[in-house]
Amino acid sequence: MTFFFEDRPSDSSFVETIWRAQSERTGSFISIAATHWEMVVTRYQSKTNFTVRGPETKPTPLHYQSIGAEWLGIRFKLGAFLPHLPPGRLLDRRDVNLPEATSQSFWLQGAAWEFPTFENADTFVERLVREGLLVRDPVVEAVLQGQPQERSVRAVQYRFLQATGLTHRTIQQIERVRHAMTLLRQGASIPDTVYEAGYFDQPHLTRALKRYTGQTAAQIGSMSKPE
Repeated sequence: MTFFFEDRPSDSSFVETIWRAQSERTGSFISIAATHWEMVVTRYQSKTNFTVRGPETKPTPLHYQSIGAEWLGIRFKLGAFLPHLPPGRLLDRRDVNLPEATSQSFWLQGAAWEFPTFENADTFVERLVREGLLVRDPVVEAVLQGQPQERSVRAVQYRFLQATGLTHRTIQQIERVRHAMTLLRQGASIPDTVYEAGYFDQPHLTRALKRYTGQTAAQIGSMSKPE
């Protein structure tokens, strides 16, 4: 095992999940396509960084040498975003590291904020919302649920892209690939995965997996558990 990983649900309607991890040895992995943006606190030795990380539309090989590094992540729901750092600006590893204020805090929009912890992350998010730094566009949830819109198609598409950094179609494609990965890692056969995930045939599945994960179905199926 390369990482110790743990996650938990959040009380906030803005948050998808809260997670933490710790590296147990050096290594590498592939960061696969993901639809959600995150805030990540990285602690290594005496240094702490606060990073705002956007969604990803392609796989990225990552290497790390930091044994004992610790990460805390707050993964936000689709439609929640920072107006001054919209997800599209952060797309595909165009991460933004916020400046350190003290060893226990960082600068965000002219104010010093304490680094959140696994336990108080919900309180941290509540303050972001209260200060107007974190907002949510209801259009996104309505589109995801297939609800009819009174606005024009172009207006809806613009709002959706602004709030998520991705088109609705791209999100559907990435989520379908991630569902297929879960099935394969749970031991489903490739033909069953094609059917359950809604692909036309095995070549269709293969192309999608290579595009968004950089791996084949056989490689994914050989893994013992999800990332």
